[in-house]
Formats: sequence, C-alpha cells, structure tokens
Amino acid sequence: MKPRTAIYGGSFDPLTNGHLDVVRAACRLSDRLVLAVGVHPGKAPLFSAEERLAMLTEVCAPVAAEENAAIEAITFDGLIVNTARDVGASLLIRGLRDGTDLDYEMQMAGMNAAMAPAIQTVFLPASPSVRPITATLVRQIAAMGGDVSAFVPAPVLERLKTRFRR
Repeated sequence: MKPRTAIYGGSFDPLTNGHLDVVRAACRLSDRLVLAVGVHPGKAPLFSAEERLAMLTEVCAPVAAEENAAIEAITFDGLIVNTARDVGASLLIRGLRDGTDLDYEMQMAGMNAAMAPAIQTVFLPASPSVRPITATLVRQIAAMGGDVSAFVPAPVLERLKTRFRR
C-alpha cells in the first residue's frame, strides 16, 4: 500500500496553536504531511518564508514523530491543488473554527474538487481551546505588546518577542 500524503496550506504567519492542532490531527490521517507556506508577492508577511518554514519544521516535526508521520515544509505561490499534485497528495487538509470558516471552505472545496477531482478535501474541526485563535489576532496583540503565550508554541513566542521588542 502506498503512503497516504496530505497537504496543509496556509500563510502560517505566525504558526499558532490552532495550526498545531490541525497538524496533529492531519498526522493521524496521513503517513506524510506536507506543510505548504503560501508566498504571494502582493502580501507583506511579518515573517519571511524561510522563517515560517523554520518555525513549522521546529514545532511540527516532533508532533509528526509522535503520530508516526513524516513531515516536510515547502513554499508555494500558485494554486494549492497544483502544489498538492506536485507533491503527490491525495488529501487537502483544512481547519475549521466556526460556521464562517465552513461557508468559505465549502466554496473552496467545491472549486478545488472541480479542478482536481482526485484530491479530497478533509475538514478538521478545531479543538475548543484553540477555536478563537487567528494568526491575524496574534500578530495584532503581539504588535501592541500583549501576551500571546497562550496562542502560540514557545519557539514562535520567542520569535514574536524578538520581532516586537520595545
């Protein structure tokens, strides 16, 4: 039986405990999880693509190992379904926090299915403790000197403190 590869794409700017929750669940569904960092020329991220790849690898590799899954982090700048094809993924992982996410993600899943019928979108509901966490809110709170330690893994917290040192 060939290994089951899943792909989980996002900006991961920064990686949050919500992302980590989805990564853990995705590792339980796959033999190999590809974390795909979206790089878009029009956006000015807080962390460079290289920094985000490093954070993903540092934080998520131990989680994947606990779940007996291989993990890798890559960048992409086009459609996630094309990247999924390129890495041999049959599962496209999407996390859901609430009904608003569901409405948007259902539309995306429909479009992705039309473009790549062999790739199945899998929705993973966020654990209750991480549902309110968004990378946007984490960035805003950290930029204003707030404590985001409950929302991000420790290595990410250290990078945020360095970035927003006052």
